[in-house]
Amino acid sequence: MNARVAITGMGVKTPAGTAVEESFATVLNGKSVVRRVDALSDADVTVPIAGIVAEFDTESYFSRRERIGLDRTAQLGLAAAIDAARDSGLEFAQFDDRCGVCVGVGGVGTSGTAENVTTARIETGRRLGPFTVPMLMPSATAARIGLSLGITGPSITYATACASGATAIGEALRAIKSGTLDVVVAGGTESGITPLVMEGFAQVGALSRRVSDPGAASRPFDEDRDGFVMGEGAAFLVLERWECAVARGARIYAELAGYGSNSDAHHIVAPDPSGDRAARCMAAALAQARVDPGQVGHVNAHGTATIRNDAAEAVALARCFGRQIPPVTATKGVTGHMIGGSGAFEAVVTALSVQRGLVPPVANHHHWPDPVPLDVVAEEPRVIGRAPAISNSFGFGGHNATLAFLPT
Repeated sequence: MNARVAITGMGVKTPAGTAVEESFATVLNGKSVVRRVDALSDADVTVPIAGIVAEFDTESYFSRRERIGLDRTAQLGLAAAIDAARDSGLEFAQFDDRCGVCVGVGGVGTSGTAENVTTARIETGRRLGPFTVPMLMPSATAARIGLSLGITGPSITYATACASGATAIGEALRAIKSGTLDVVVAGGTESGITPLVMEGFAQVGALSRRVSDPGAASRPFDEDRDGFVMGEGAAFLVLERWECAVARGARIYAELAGYGSNSDAHHIVAPDPSGDRAARCMAAALAQARVDPGQVGHVNAHGTATIRNDAAEAVALARCFGRQIPPVTATKGVTGHMIGGSGAFEAVVTALSVQRGLVPPVANHHHWPDPVPLDVVAEEPRVIGRAPAISNSFGFGGHNATLAFLPT
């Protein structure tokens, strides 16, 4: 079986906005929303800047009592998933065990929660609360989504570092295409803006040190890039078997048509500079989508703004597309890197770009100096017409995931 898959619902909670249209407009504007975080400065963290999700009305998603048992990662994820569910108009219980949940988390959110719980224990002397273990469960967000929406099918959490959100969406696609499920709520979430997590990434040398100018810090595919900026956030899609969506007259944003997944097997934090496996990952997604590379309208790149990642991704793009590399965009210049949430948010942005034929510009991009020539969309959105597109997510440890989208 090779069922078609429709995107019928979307929800986000990101630094770019807490609603889908708001966040897409922010990305289209091409201006960074990264800022200094006072709590990190007070803790004397080396890099005290990040992309932060604005406060939102949590009471419209969960009660005060429920909120006590949700860490920040789960709060963002559950709220975004509920938004996607509402947007789809579906009643999930009607699908019984043929409806599932797939969630991607990179793991830094769990580390941040453990840090916060430990710090509170030391500073206040209070005993640990009964919700400590549920908050430390990596699977907490998936479980909470299932509980909230009444989804009784498979509820699975994926951890593939920075590729986690895209992996979760890709595996959901695979489940529907194979005929195992009819509907999946799929996405990613992460919040690790804490001293331990931030300092850990700083010591690896992954973060931008441009702390005096936060808005200019994240510079994907720019000659002055010096590292990524941490962000937090969540994004979820409702994926539905095409026939089901059409039968009920659902609004379909785009078709999710292809998924590639593999591993570099090269280094625990550095990408393979040859780009070989990343290129194969893109090719696999295009093959499943039955799209020729020459038909691709644009690429939503992983684009972290680190020296090695951007260079390796450029090489991989050249391996996949040859001399005709499509226009390239990268949203992390606006939001920062949301780790487990990034691939999912970039899936939302790519689906909307495919639907509207409009590609967002890369924030803070001025000049691409590397040997591989890239057409990086900069300064303003580019109108390209409705065409297939891919979204790349490449994580620490060599985890690669690519999603392919088609206009409807």
